[in-house]
Formats: sequence, C-alpha cells, structure tokens
Amino acid sequence: MSTRYPFTAVVGMDDLRLALLLNAVSPAVGGVLVRGEKGTAKSTAVRALAELLPAVPVVAGCRFSCDPVSPDPGCPDGPHEAGPGAERPARMVELPVGASEDRLVGALDIEKALADGVKAFEPGLLADAHRGILYVDEVNLLHDHLIDLLLDAAAMGSSYVEREGVSVRHAARFLLVGTMNPEEGELRPQLLDRFGLTVEVAASREPEQRVEVVRRRLAFEDDPAAFAARWTGEETALRGRIVAARALLPQVTLGDAVLLQIAATCAAFEVDGMRADIVMARTATALAAWAGRTEVTSEDVRQAALLALPHRRRRSPFDAPGLDEDKLDETLEQFKGDKPEEDPEPDGPGDGGPGDGGPDGGGPGGGIPPQGEGHAPDDAPAPDDVPAPEEVPAPEPASAPQGARAGERAAVKAAEPFRTKMLSVPGLGEGAAGRRSRARTEHGRTTGATPPRGALTKLHLAATVRAAAPHQKARGRTGRGLVVRRDDLRQATREGREGNLVLFAVDASGSMAARQRMSAVKGAVLSLLLDAYQRRDKVGLVTFRGRDAEVALPPTSSVDAAAARLEQLPTGGRTPLSAGLLKAHDVLRVERLRDPSRRPLLVVVTDGRATGGGADPVALAARAARLHAADGTASVVVDCETGPVRLGLAVSLARELGGTAVSLDELRADSIAGLVRDVQGTHRTTARRAA
Repeated sequence: MSTRYPFTAVVGMDDLRLALLLNAVSPAVGGVLVRGEKGTAKSTAVRALAELLPAVPVVAGCRFSCDPVSPDPGCPDGPHEAGPGAERPARMVELPVGASEDRLVGALDIEKALADGVKAFEPGLLADAHRGILYVDEVNLLHDHLIDLLLDAAAMGSSYVEREGVSVRHAARFLLVGTMNPEEGELRPQLLDRFGLTVEVAASREPEQRVEVVRRRLAFEDDPAAFAARWTGEETALRGRIVAARALLPQVTLGDAVLLQIAATCAAFEVDGMRADIVMARTATALAAWAGRTEVTSEDVRQAALLALPHRRRRSPFDAPGLDEDKLDETLEQFKGDKPEEDPEPDGPGDGGPGDGGPDGGGPGGGIPPQGEGHAPDDAPAPDDVPAPEEVPAPEPASAPQGARAGERAAVKAAEPFRTKMLSVPGLGEGAAGRRSRARTEHGRTTGATPPRGALTKLHLAATVRAAAPHQKARGRTGRGLVVRRDDLRQATREGREGNLVLFAVDASGSMAARQRMSAVKGAVLSLLLDAYQRRDKVGLVTFRGRDAEVALPPTSSVDAAAARLEQLPTGGRTPLSAGLLKAHDVLRVERLRDPSRRPLLVVVTDGRATGGGADPVALAARAARLHAADGTASVVVDCETGPVRLGLAVSLARELGGTAVSLDELRADSIAGLVRDVQGTHRTTARRAA
C-alpha cells in the first residue's frame, strides 16, 4: 500500500483543514466541497484525512459494514445478531468521474435472478463507502445520472438497486467530499446544496510559504516512508484530539440565543430552505467540541456561517460564492443575547508543522479569507457600473481606453438575461448525457432492444422472454420456470438527451457598437450561456471585428468563464464575417477530433453585414458559411439588425449555413412557438436539396 502524504504536513489552507476536521468530528455536518485552482493540494489534503479517522467496528464478514451494536435488519448479507464484531480502518472510497451506474450502486446478476430466482448482488462503491468517506475528484464533471444516484443515497442514507422487479437495499451513509476547479464548470444546484461546507483554496502568494511547500513535497517524493515517520507524533496527537472531540460532542449545548443568531443569519442572507440552518447548527456544535468547550459561542456561529453559507447564496452560475462579512457581523451583533459572550478558550497546540499554523492555530481559523482577488463585496459597484473617466453620456459610447486598438470602443454592460427558446441539434446523437438534443443514452424512455455488447446493464424483459420462449421444449423445461440462457438476454435501448458543444460566433464590429444594441446582444448571449449551463453543454466563444477573428474562449464546461469574456468584449472596426466563420470552422474541426461523439451547435450573433476580409466580403462570407453546411453543422443566426429598414442579411447568412435565423425578440421562450421545429425543418430541407 502506498504511503499517503501526512495531513499535518500540509502547509497553510487552514479553512480546508478545519472543514475536514469538523466533518471528522461530526459526520452529520454533511461533507465538504473544495473549490480551487489546479495544483493547490486539494486532493492531497482530502486523501490524508482518512488516516486520521478512528477505526470502524463492523460485523465480521459483512460486505456492507454493518455496525455490530445495531446491525441493519435489511442488510443483504444479514440478518446479523448483535455482538462484539471486529474493527477495520476507516475507508476513503474514490468515485471516478467516468464510473458506470453499476460500479456506483452495485449490480444484480439478472440471468441468475430470472433462471434461479436468486438475488446475486455485487456491492458497489456506495456500499464500500458506508460509514466512511466517499471522495469525488472533479465532482463538477460527474455525469448527471451518477449525480442523481448520489443525491438519492445522501438524502435517504441507503441505496436501492432495482432491475425488472428484483430489488436490493442496503445502508449507505457516508461523508461526501468533492473537489473541483470552477474553471471547468459549476455543479448542479441540487448537489451543491448537499455539501454541508465549502471552502475556496488558492496557492499562497507568500514566497516563504511556497518554498516550504516545495521543500516538503520533494522530501516526501524522495522517501515517502521516512517523511511520514517524521510526522507520526503530530498525526497521533491530532487523531487523539478528534476522538476526544467526538466524545465531547453529545455534551455540547446549543442555547436559544445562539439558535436565534443562526436563524437570523440565514434569513439575512436569503438562503433557500432550512438545510443551511441545520448545517450551521451542527457546524457550530462541532466547532465548540473541537475547541474543548461544551457551549456554543457567537464566534462559533460566525465561523459556521463562513463555511456553510457561501455556496448556498449563489443565484446563478455567474455569481461568485462568498459572504459580506460586515453584514454578517452586524447581524450577529443585532441578535446577540443580553448575556455577554466569553472569549473562546484557546484551542491548544496546533496540528501543523513548525511555523505552519494549523486549522486550530492562532486566529479564528474557520473563516474564508477576506474578499480579495476576484472577490468583491456584495455591496460594491460592478466594474461596468462605474463610468470610465473619459466616458461622457451620449447616444454612442465613449472612445476606447488607452491602449485599445484603433476604432475600438469600451465594453458595455450586458442587459438582463432571460429564458430562451431551446435550440437543439436535429437527429439522434450518442454524446455525453445532458439535456439538449435527442440521443441514445443509458437512461430515458425505452425504444427497443438489442443483444448486449459486453455486460448487461438494462434488461428488456419482454424481448428476453420472446427470445427464450421458442426454445423451452428443446431445453427440457418441465416446471413453471423459464429456462434462460445468456444468448436470450436483450439489452434495452433508450432515448434521452445529450449535451452539445455550443459555439458562439459573436460580431463585435462597429455596426454592432451602438450601446443599446450591444447591451441587448450581450444579454441574449448571456441568456444562451445560462441555458447551456442548465443543459450541461460545453461552450466556446469566437469574436470577430476589425480585420480578423479570435477564439476568446476555447470550448469548455465553464460558462461563467465565457460570461466573463463576454462582459469584457469591446467593439469597433469593420466586420470580417468570413474570418469569424472560418475561425469557428477551425474550432469545430479540432473539437470533432477530440470528442467525436459530442455534436456541435453553431450560434452566430450578427446583423449579417460583411465589410472586411477581402475584395468581395459578402461572397467570402457565403463561401465560409457553406463549409459549415457541408459538414452538417446545426446552426442558428441570431439576427441583431434593428431599425425600420432591414436588409435581411442575417437571414441570407442563415440560408447559406443551412440553418435558421431568429431575431433577438424571437429568442425569448415566450415569443415564438416551434422555433426548434423550424431549426430541424430547415435542416431537413437542406438535406433534401443536397440529396
């Protein structure tokens, strides 16, 4: 077994270590979501936690880790009689992003169930993680069907496996810990709320601390066993402190005054539901036990709020998590009881290395760092709300800031986003699970049956019976049971939805530069980005203006990164429409090689004018559009032309692309019925013309 990096050797990251330790003290807190940039030792710290957890008493031989004091009466390996049992180390089970459903929840042997009536069940990762840690690295990339299963298990504390009337249930209570890089996309709100606490981690900007990180890491890689041995004393002391805090936890009291502060804080920050109140109460109680106290203080409530509320305040994927600490302090002071709070007792010796400071060391240790880089207070004006010094009120925007390209105007703020019509790719795909276009998937409505290729995952019972029925006499059937063989089994084919690659090609030329128009355009693209987030798409952004086009954002799952690039987009110059279409064609060509199963949807946002890129820019744009049509790329042109006289250039462009055109007003969900049918109908017409 490989040696793990010691938890107490992790440098800095006090909030992360405290959040993990609080969950070790009280698993009822509900787990931790760790958000941060790549290379910040998120996974290292999480994996090291398992070594600190106390041993788990289990029923000997039980594959589902039943507690010998109160075994699960419905355990598939049971029934068990209460007894002394045995002990095993606490487990940390890792769920790979690409795991199958059977690997997560377990699998039934359908052939034995049908032929012999035997429930032959192979436990999955949820059974292995029972009474331990379930760790998901890059949890934001987890497929939707696995997220649904995790949500069910986390809510009920048990896992159900049901196949064609045969079902198995077992207990599945685990500490859910996930790590993610926000640049690669956000979590679904339902799963986000299931994490009790969240912390933001970033690499230290202090040279001395970075030197210490490198020194310790190199020493560990040179001799892992010797390095771990150096930290044995600190690890043992911290393990003992966790055990002591667990023993003290039932004695901690949560007074009415403190409960009022918790409720007032959750109400002041307008979090949804009551889970935040419960998590804050459990976290504050664990903080008191960790500090060796039997009474919760206002400081415990403050630290609990900083860990439990930031991710619950998000209203859209474009909102950064965080709390206004001044508002938090005002709320706590307003609802503070008449009895003065005593200062928290010292936490005792830290658990980190020399000069390291620990999660329980000096300072509060549980709060999220002050809102610094990339985090503005909630009441601070957005950058776009503050006019540039050289900008003056006028129908047209002010001149570009210093250093901008000639003819370029400053970026304008996007209009308020709205709910858009669903744009989909015609036909039936086989891409990653999502919510946009029709596709053959493992989940969805059953549309047919085929012989299984590899392991059987979704049995089509009627087709299996039809395949086995003609052979019963030849197989010597004498009783009522059906004699089923492997070649009789039929796999159900299902139709669901897939996620697509939505590539935006946005015209940022001078013809789009009128402030009101560009604000509406950005609002429309922002609305489509929000729709892409909800439908689990990848997104990319190509912009064109002046003489050329550029990839403002390569295809990614992070729609908030696309929104940030869009917000900063300046305008001005000529309209190299052909360059924008050719750049989009190059991006899609590369993406087809990287991920051939993910079908693209091209969204061109323009007024259709072509005034740059060659001697005949209109003909060049038409030729570039026909390249996309020849590839069969589904496309939509968002027509931004305004005014009483319209040239219809965007409609002509859509015709060359083999797609459809829709105005900014028609893009709204409540404006036109049947927009998707129009997109698909146009493609069918194009296909008939090509044939």
